[in-house]
Amino acid sequence: MSDRMRLEDREAIRDCLYRYCRGIDRADEAALLSSYWPDATDCHGATSGPVLEFFDRVRASWARNPRNVHQISNILIEFRGPAQAAVESSFLALQQGAGPDGVLRRVMLAGRYCDLFEQRGGDWRVLRRTVVYDWVQPETPFTEGEAARFGLRRPIGREFPDDPVYHIG
Repeated sequence: MSDRMRLEDREAIRDCLYRYCRGIDRADEAALLSSYWPDATDCHGATSGPVLEFFDRVRASWARNPRNVHQISNILIEFRGPAQAAVESSFLALQQGAGPDGVLRRVMLAGRYCDLFEQRGGDWRVLRRTVVYDWVQPETPFTEGEAARFGLRRPIGREFPDDPVYHIG
């Protein structure tokens, strides 16, 4: 395989990781679904098994209007044959929202996504994900509203389709 094709594959994998972050943070279901193969598995702390179980948990969380920010860095890609890649990427996640019990929580998480990516029909997506937690820092949740907290800093990030990213151009 040519170096140019490998560079394109690397970019496609990075794009997939970034789509995942947008999907989680903006409650953009299409972006989230496009980052995993339908038969994927996900070990994500509270859920471990078919990715559909993870999606159900995420949808339930979105219904409680959380505020999430995920950032990905240190992406290492090791190709394993023409259509698979082992990918380790570091993440930092800031999350605030009510849990299923209704209790408001705020936490900073850092860790790594240990992924097996697979290429099908020219598209790279996660086939198997294990989330490794390297840091968990519970914090005091914000209790004042967003208007008071953000002040003049506008616009404030929103869910799909209301976030400004969906209106560029």
